[in-house]
Amino acid sequence: MRATVDPLLAGARLDTALAKLAGVARTRAAAAIRAGLVLRNGLPAKGSETVAEGDRIDYEIEPPPALNARPEAIPLDIVYEDAELLVVNKPPGMVTHPAHGAYSGTLVNALLAHVGTLPVGTGEEAPLRPGLVHRLDRDTSGLLVVAKTPRALELLGRAMQHRKITRRYVGIAVGTVTPPAGTVAGPIGRDQRNRQKMAVREGGKPAVTHYRTLEALRGATELAFELETGRTHQIRVHMAALGFPLLNDPVYGHADKRVALPGQALHAGSLSFRHPVTGEELTFAVDPPVEYAAARELFRG
Repeated sequence: MRATVDPLLAGARLDTALAKLAGVARTRAAAAIRAGLVLRNGLPAKGSETVAEGDRIDYEIEPPPALNARPEAIPLDIVYEDAELLVVNKPPGMVTHPAHGAYSGTLVNALLAHVGTLPVGTGEEAPLRPGLVHRLDRDTSGLLVVAKTPRALELLGRAMQHRKITRRYVGIAVGTVTPPAGTVAGPIGRDQRNRQKMAVREGGKPAVTHYRTLEALRGATELAFELETGRTHQIRVHMAALGFPLLNDPVYGHADKRVALPGQALHAGSLSFRHPVTGEELTFAVDPPVEYAAARELFRG
């Protein structure tokens, strides 16, 4: 197939531009470039090259498979619901949406069974993430807002993009965190040595995490976190980079057999935003799960 770079894409990386032109994920576009299936103005190109207006892009990319999430009757802890949206308290251990290796038993599967249909955004994997405004890691518990209508999905998506949705977390870090309060500002991108992890690295996306100590424990610290950005694994990556990984984090720290948590001790306990239709200011808060509370008690000694 052939496409021409328009003014809006001029100056973008080739892999980014191709993803938009072909309507696929950037990873698929990058893979096609690496495989030699993409020509820029008739010549082989690299994904990191910058495209210019009028560039001719020839490519061969298989169309993405039809992806759809299916409803499953799974109990939900619904904190709030109206005609436009709902707020749920996700338990630890539940995947937020279907993905490779987890196509059932997710929060989205449960939501579809409860609501019936959810609005779908744009992008190759959007059918697997209907209604989702933001996500939580599998083993992170807590609050998520879900859009029930296309209008709510669009307006809440804009609010998230413009940092109008406030998310606060609590977590337990290993060690006595110093300084006791501060800000971690470090760009986050895929770890180049381990593609299953994220890392603070040059060329990553800007990420800012604010933290403060709630309680000094024995060999650990309970912290409150507030995010300015929402990068993958952001709190976990930033705390590990600071030298105080989250308790029981098997990826960025170490699993701790003394606690019953399925993964990292992290809970999204507070969520605030303006209702996308009524304009009402909404604030929700939920306590951490019993496994988190038990881990905190253990380190209180």
